[in-house]
Amino acid sequence: MELYLKVRLACAGGMSARAAAKHFNISRDTVRKMLSYSEPPGYRRTAAVRRPKLEAFIPVIDGWLDEDRSVPRKQRHTAKRVFDRLREEHGFTGGYTIIKDYIRDRDQRSREMFVPLAHAPGHGQADFGEALVEIGGVEQKAHFFVLDLPHSDACYVRAYPAAVAEAWMDGHVHAFAFFGVVPLSIVYDNDRCLVSKILPDGTLLVSAQN
Repeated sequence: MELYLKVRLACAGGMSARAAAKHFNISRDTVRKMLSYSEPPGYRRTAAVRRPKLEAFIPVIDGWLDEDRSVPRKQRHTAKRVFDRLREEHGFTGGYTIIKDYIRDRDQRSREMFVPLAHAPGHGQADFGEALVEIGGVEQKAHFFVLDLPHSDACYVRAYPAAVAEAWMDGHVHAFAFFGVVPLSIVYDNDRCLVSKILPDGTLLVSAQN
């Protein structure tokens, strides 16, 4: 994801696809693909993984996991619990690893099903990236605030000495002025200057300086 962002930042700043390919040591086709999507399309498996020892038990596993949606998170099946129940209640003789792998793949497929292929207008994504720049003949690291509007593929980039809360606020002000509108919503990465801690249940603690 970091390389993806760096390439898009470089090209947004005026670097040609050919120059970007040479600078980042990737093909021009790869650069064009990176510029065609506001976020990485992601890996897609072309064929389903076959698990002969598990196939007869998949309906049982899916049933348990589907039922879990209506119970508190702490009461839901872990891969270990599924494995133990299959052995005790259904005579499963396979290993734990194929259970764990199946549940992981199933969760991944479920997440992908709910990721919209098209972005609704009026929504943005914000993040910070890093790149080496030359200022006054001295090479140094710069932090780039990026606000992206995936629906239109419009992008605003502004460089700062550090990725701090003040830079986040300033970047938003300039981005809104550049676009001429304020997005209905903005999705943020778990940047350390915004999020001080992530609790075990997924709750985000926002930094006090924000």
